[in-house]
Amino acid sequence: MERPLKKIAANQPVPDTMDALESAVVNAGARVFARVNHGAGAASIDQELAPSELLVFGNPKIGTPAMQADPRAGLFLPLKVLVYQDADGQVWLAYEDPAEMLGALDIPADAPFLAAMTGALGKLTSAAAGN
Repeated sequence: MERPLKKIAANQPVPDTMDALESAVVNAGARVFARVNHGAGAASIDQELAPSELLVFGNPKIGTPAMQADPRAGLFLPLKVLVYQDADGQVWLAYEDPAEMLGALDIPADAPFLAAMTGALGKLTSAAAGN
């Protein structure tokens, strides 16, 4: 089963886009838990990988209610955004739609935290993309 992803084209290289995303996340009051440089990981084993970085972040004010509704939400949280360069050189930000990501759990489709997550991801990725 393929999970639907949201993709936003970015106007800067991967590192610059990731820096902009990290800055937007911090400025929004969320916490960055990890920044994973997949390309550096590949280079560490003498392999090549197009530029690709993952940002793991969250805000307990939004994530806690999700896990209170269904503790299994902790499998999907904190939120993650991948910034990568495709084979044509285009840089993208990609993330899972929160409603789809948490859809199989016992979480109401109209839960306010789903709208908050969706809105935050949209704003943060748009800001990082330069749109």
